[in-house]
Amino acid sequence: MDRIVISGYYGFNNIGDESILTAIVGNLKEYIKDVEITVLSANPEATSKKHQIQSVDRKNIYEICRAIKKCDLFISGGGSLLQDVTSGRSISYYLAIILIALLLRKKVLIYSQGMGPINKWFNKCMVRWVLNRVDCITIRDEKSKKVLDEVGVSIQKTYVTTDPVISLHQGNRSLGKEILKKEGISYQRPLIGFAIRGRDDNEEFVSNISMIADQIIKDFKVDVVFIPFHFGEDVKIMDKIENKMEQKAFFIQNRYNIDEMLGIVGNLSLLIGVRLHSLIFSAIMNVPLVAISYDPKIDSFMESLDLKALCSIENLNYKDLYEEINYIQNNYGQVQNILQKRVQKLQDKLKKNEKVVKELLKGGNSFEK
Repeated sequence: MDRIVISGYYGFNNIGDESILTAIVGNLKEYIKDVEITVLSANPEATSKKHQIQSVDRKNIYEICRAIKKCDLFISGGGSLLQDVTSGRSISYYLAIILIALLLRKKVLIYSQGMGPINKWFNKCMVRWVLNRVDCITIRDEKSKKVLDEVGVSIQKTYVTTDPVISLHQGNRSLGKEILKKEGISYQRPLIGFAIRGRDDNEEFVSNISMIADQIIKDFKVDVVFIPFHFGEDVKIMDKIENKMEQKAFFIQNRYNIDEMLGIVGNLSLLIGVRLHSLIFSAIMNVPLVAISYDPKIDSFMESLDLKALCSIENLNYKDLYEEINYIQNNYGQVQNILQKRVQKLQDKLKKNEKVVKELLKGGNSFEK
C-alpha cells in the first residue's frame, strides 16, 4: 500500500480549498490502486468523514510528524499557500511542514500550487532554500512559474499544469434546480449569478455591485442571484448589497456542499465571479463566465482559458460589464463551445500531476515533459 500525506488550507469550510482537496483525493484514488491518504486539517473529524480518508490536526506537531514518518510521499497541495500577502504566518507554516518532510527524508511534491506574491526578502530566501530541495513541483499557471524563477527555484523540475479543481466532474443540474427553488427562485427568467468576496466589503464596491445588478435586471430582463462561496465571509456583504439594491434579487441563505454548488452554478445562464473557484465551477459546468479580478490568480486562470478578466474590483465599470453580457447573449452557443474545448485541454494537462505521483511512489526522480 502507498501512503500519502497532504498539507493545505483544509478544514476551514472554504468551498474553494475544500474543492481542491476533493479533486486531489479523487484523482489519487482514481490513478493509484491501493493508497492510504492522510490530510492535515483544522477539522480532522469532518475531513475524514467527508473524504473517507485519514486526517490529523494541522497544529498537532506530534501527530503531523508521526503521519509524515509513516508516509511514502508528502504532498503540499493546491491553492496559494506560499504567499505573504494575506498573512505572514501562512507561508512560514507551510514551509515548516515541507521542511519536516524533508528532514524525515520523504519524497516531496508541490502539487498544482499558485505561487506568490512573495514580497519579503526573508520569505523569498526560505522559499528558495526549501523548494530547491523537494523532488518535484507542479504549478497551476505560468505566472507562478515566473515567481519561482525570480525567487531562484530550479525550473528544471517544475511543470505547469492547472488548478486541480478543474478535474471535478460536472454537478447535478436537477439537484441544483431543486435547491434554487427552495431558496425562492421561480425560474421565470434567465438567471445570472454573482459570486463576490466578503473581504471586498467597502462602500464603493458594494454600491457599484448593487447598481450593476439593478441595471442588469432592468435591461436584460433576467433574475440575479448572489452565491456565497465562502459562507462565513460572503453572507455579510450580501446583506449590505441587498439593502442597497432597488430591484429584487435573490441571495442564497444556506451552506451547500461542492456537488450542490456545482449543480446551482449549472443552472445559471452566466456567472460574474470574483472568487476563483466560482469561475472554475462555471467553466466545469460550461456556463459562460465574466471575471472581476482581485488577485493575479484570477487573471492567470482566465489566461489559461485564453480569456481575460473584464476588470479589477477597483475599476468595476457598468458599461464594460453591460457590453460583455450583451456580447455573450448574442454569441451564446459559440461561447459555450469554445469554453468546453478549452476546459477539456486543461483537464488533459492536469493528468501530469498523477504521472509525477506514480513516478515518485515508484522511487523515480526523472519526469518526462
